[in-house]
Amino acid sequence: MANGTTGTVAGRPQPQTTAEPAGGPFVRHAPDGRRAMYVNASPAQGTQSAQFIANPMVSSPGWNKGYRVLTSVSGGTSTAIGTISADAPWNFHQLVQMKDAFGTQLLTGPGYHISNLVPLYSGQFGTDEMRAAQNSPQFLPVNSTNGAGGDTFQFPTYFPFEFAKGYGVISGANAALLPVLQINAAPITTVAAAATFSTFPASTITVDSDFYWLPNVPADPPGIGTTCQWIFQPCNPTIPSAGSTLVQLPRLGGYLTALILELRNGAGIRLGEGATTQAGSGAATLDSGTGWPVRPKILVDGVPLVDSLFGTLQEDLAISMQIGALSANSQATAGGTANGTAQSYRPLGTMALNRKTGLAQRDFGLLETGEVFLSTNPGTQIEVAGYPWGTVTSGPMTLNVVVGQVVPSGALVRGLPEA
Repeated sequence: MANGTTGTVAGRPQPQTTAEPAGGPFVRHAPDGRRAMYVNASPAQGTQSAQFIANPMVSSPGWNKGYRVLTSVSGGTSTAIGTISADAPWNFHQLVQMKDAFGTQLLTGPGYHISNLVPLYSGQFGTDEMRAAQNSPQFLPVNSTNGAGGDTFQFPTYFPFEFAKGYGVISGANAALLPVLQINAAPITTVAAAATFSTFPASTITVDSDFYWLPNVPADPPGIGTTCQWIFQPCNPTIPSAGSTLVQLPRLGGYLTALILELRNGAGIRLGEGATTQAGSGAATLDSGTGWPVRPKILVDGVPLVDSLFGTLQEDLAISMQIGALSANSQATAGGTANGTAQSYRPLGTMALNRKTGLAQRDFGLLETGEVFLSTNPGTQIEVAGYPWGTVTSGPMTLNVVVGQVVPSGALVRGLPEA
């Protein structure tokens, strides 16, 4: 070889340049990742019993933050238009149960609550407009029409573990210690009642895991073993129409991040709001919160913690979560004031009280210090009082609750450990 010509070996590995020097918080050394868990393709969802989906999870090389779940239903042909359920399409998930490797319930409840209300109100998925999955580019509403494509829909959701940045994650690297996700898929007639099909649609549920890669230096996430649990439970007693009643929430224990309250009538239907938009009429009806007390009270161990107009609670929700921000009312006549268009409607019959405001009046999602979480123990009694509750035509009403409850493995980590 003339002139001492030299070359390099083809495909020689390059030195790793992304490593951070040791020290600092866990998230500095653990990049975000995502990997597939499974794709479950189920046969046509007809009038048969609900299908049970419990595919085994696979390991991810790090710490799981939560599961992205995309549910698609398509391929049907309808010959009669069905009546879309008020809880559609979320009630296609008839029951959702998420457990950690040791059997601890992390999320348990009907699909409407776990797949819709928890991502919306928890701050553990999106913020601002993306709190509502209906604003996702992957969301397709129920198409209840005759012919091909009848009663097709698609909705994304998120089953979260992480409740503050890096805090609440679940180990994913040990294939023997993985979370368990179980979904009961309902018949399509649950989503669109009285629909007639010549061909029933089929469903596909895709589950991916958001995770932090294992750090390349010794660094652990804060508070290993701490979990944030969301459990659906009915409250007692039931509420008679226009009754003056104290309703008890189930006994709790841990640090509460949010209380998601839901009111249903005797037929199990979420109570409507009464808000209307009457363009051109020069008049509008405020969101009266049908069924709710004009001035509800939240009591902790018999002491009123909140005693407020229902409308002021709506303002609190709009300030902290931007849910219901901007008025749904309009006055379009000459001389009227345009009050705006609702940015993100509060789901009918629901209300939330937020304790993730340790940094400001606002819930910043995973940017949270935990300073104002409500500390409870198994003896703590939380009650909701109405003097009286609203008047409804179909009673008695039932108040349900989904509580965000942080159960720390030791002392609660406060402040911003990720900083």
